[in-house]
Amino acid sequence: MSNKYLLEIGVEELPARLINGALAQLKENTEKMLKNERIEYTNTETYATPRRLVLIIRGLSDKQSTLKERVKGPAKRIAYDDKDNPTKALQGFMRGQGISIEQIFIDEHNGEEYVYGNVIKEGKDTFTVLSNNMADIIKSIVFPKSMKWGGKNIRFARPIRWIVSILNDRVLPFEFEGIEVGNLTKGHRFLGSNRIVINSVEEYFSKLEDNFVLVDQNKRWEIIKYGSERLAKEKGGNLLIDEDLLDEVTNIVEYPTPIIGRIEKEYLSLPEDVIITPMKEHLRFFPIVNDKGKLLPYFITVRNGNKEYIEMVVKGNEKVLEARLEDAKFFYHEDIKQPLEDYVEQLKNIVFQEKLGTLYDKTIRIQKLSKKIGDYLEVGEETQRNMERAAYLSKADLVTKMVDEFTELQGRMGMEYAKQAGENEIVSTAIYEQYLPRFAGDELPTTTAGSILSIADKLDTIAGSFAIGIQPTGSQDPYGLRRQALGIINIILDKRLNLALGELIDSALYIYVEELGLVFDYSSIKKEIVDFFNGRIKNMFIDMGIRYDIIDGVISTGIDNIYDLKVRADKLNQYLEEDRLTEVLFTFNRVINLAEKTTSTEVKRDLFVEDAEVELYEAFNDIEEKVLSCLDKKEYDKALELFIGLKEPVDNFFDHVMVMVDDEDLRGNRLNLLGKISETMLLICDLSKLVK
Repeated sequence: MSNKYLLEIGVEELPARLINGALAQLKENTEKMLKNERIEYTNTETYATPRRLVLIIRGLSDKQSTLKERVKGPAKRIAYDDKDNPTKALQGFMRGQGISIEQIFIDEHNGEEYVYGNVIKEGKDTFTVLSNNMADIIKSIVFPKSMKWGGKNIRFARPIRWIVSILNDRVLPFEFEGIEVGNLTKGHRFLGSNRIVINSVEEYFSKLEDNFVLVDQNKRWEIIKYGSERLAKEKGGNLLIDEDLLDEVTNIVEYPTPIIGRIEKEYLSLPEDVIITPMKEHLRFFPIVNDKGKLLPYFITVRNGNKEYIEMVVKGNEKVLEARLEDAKFFYHEDIKQPLEDYVEQLKNIVFQEKLGTLYDKTIRIQKLSKKIGDYLEVGEETQRNMERAAYLSKADLVTKMVDEFTELQGRMGMEYAKQAGENEIVSTAIYEQYLPRFAGDELPTTTAGSILSIADKLDTIAGSFAIGIQPTGSQDPYGLRRQALGIINIILDKRLNLALGELIDSALYIYVEELGLVFDYSSIKKEIVDFFNGRIKNMFIDMGIRYDIIDGVISTGIDNIYDLKVRADKLNQYLEEDRLTEVLFTFNRVINLAEKTTSTEVKRDLFVEDAEVELYEAFNDIEEKVLSCLDKKEYDKALELFIGLKEPVDNFFDHVMVMVDDEDLRGNRLNLLGKISETMLLICDLSKLVK
């Protein structure tokens, strides 16, 4: 169990975004293969640089474990002739399994006797098994986009140039499209040797480090993070950490050396976002800020190499940043020559979507939908005015020179230019907040105006896309509709907004008809959008630890207030962990099943003839108002507790009352009573959806 195996897939530089997914597949597929091949091991490790994907398997057994299995053969009636001699069918079975007559026996299966054999397969040595499987392991790694090269039949993200395959201190060969598989690897493209001989797994890491390659991405991450923080501290500042950027930089270098450069003071008068965005998004530089978060005139970048000629490298990076910031300065000063409002008319020249009009059309729709939402929430007049103004200016920055060059700044520049034009703080902030959240875990809008504007913008896109037949399918979601729906849900939950989703969808679709004359099947499109949101709600609530059946139960009430659904799901999730739930569900499922047979809830007391039905009627009347009062206060657990108090009179009712009697009046009245109980229950939760 002390065997170690090394696989290195040497490639042309891989895009950073593809590396983590490739390593996950390499690890998962290898472990699955080892399990299927009955090879024991201690652990697997995966590493990567831009030029190599690496797998280490430790604690490998010497060979496969012995396989003992019972194999089913032919039926007894065709396995032996009339003299009990093996037939050709039995002989073929024994020959195929490599067993003798002494290793077979008879057993019954589905009422008929069959021949079985005890097959013992000795394990192959690990060297042979790995040699037979590693080519398939490499081929099993898939990428969003792959390429072919040099007339080879395989596809990979980038051309594979060499493969290292070593078991302990011995090359483990396998055929791979004519690519050399051996013990030769390459160091750093410029600083290391182009021919490094690896004699054993143990010397792999040290030999590559001697050739300026740190294979372990975790070590590179630490060098970049802590080295950059140290340089920032030397200048009296703090590194502005961006974990995604840190991970990306880790995956684009093999031998990291953090270096610090300077930003010319003339550019520090620009808005900080204008400076930081080119640094991070285009150049992969880390900003440095003071203790108050204000940008300092320094940046950190990471050299893929050692400290030789470091001064020249720093100056080169400063020049590259200066060119970017010079462009940004020009765009900024050109843009502010006119107020943000003057850009709105230019939106008429930019198509939002061919069938959904221009960005100007979208602006008008957002204005109208924001007002509808504001009216529904009964926001104050000042908030309404600010919201309407922010909606009108919301897309204006999209036609500015700055956003045209640096698209990542949409919204941020709108906020900045709005301030420059004298718009108030709420209007300016709302213009930025319309795009929040931009991704999972992103910040949410802080203002009411920004929250409403964000909901309106996202819902307009969702409603329009569904109306023209653009819905997410499988993994395809080109307009990011899932992300936008989750954004709406998160804003509603964060701000505790009491919004009826159905009415919002009605408004969004109606505005499309009113503004564009869009034609579509209204009822089916609305249902598709509601189902789409319900799917996102279910997934989100499950991730929050709420039971799936409780989610189904609250959604089945027909209530489309997302915040309300979350509150009742939380409370019912806590409440329904009790052991008595099984009996409760059985009782009320009977109520629901019979209640489906009625279309009325009108109950006439004078038609009751059995004590049990009178008892149930009075018990329900006693709690009905209390249940409704609890629902008004969102005390759903208390409402359910009151409702479950009906279990005993309901059970007594079913024990002593025949519901489906011949007398039509009696039958209808009893069904109506059950219907009334069921209707009230559905205001809390559909108990028929719950499982124990």
